[in-house]
Amino acid sequence: MSRICELTGKGRLTGNNVSHANNKTKRVFLPNLQHVTLLSEKLDRGFKFRVSAHGLRSVEHNGGLDNWLLKTKDEKLSKNAQKVKRELKKATKETDKAA
Repeated sequence: MSRICELTGKGRLTGNNVSHANNKTKRVFLPNLQHVTLLSEKLDRGFKFRVSAHGLRSVEHNGGLDNWLLKTKDEKLSKNAQKVKRELKKATKETDKAA
């Protein structure tokens, strides 16, 4: 499983370890990924995602999972998140027709 946030697309970064003698060696910075269950208010159920800590704060700041998925482009989302987004769009269309 790759080390990429399913909601923000944040992945690994490369850089250098720099010693006191200014020797530089390559290293990798990995995102702080967590396994979380995020609740969808419109679908009334939870979905499991592998999300970075930064992504989790961003989702909560933007009003929850539903708003985040509807605002984010599909290219940034994982296949799992795209599937949830399609379900969400379908549910919102059905509620709009009923109202």
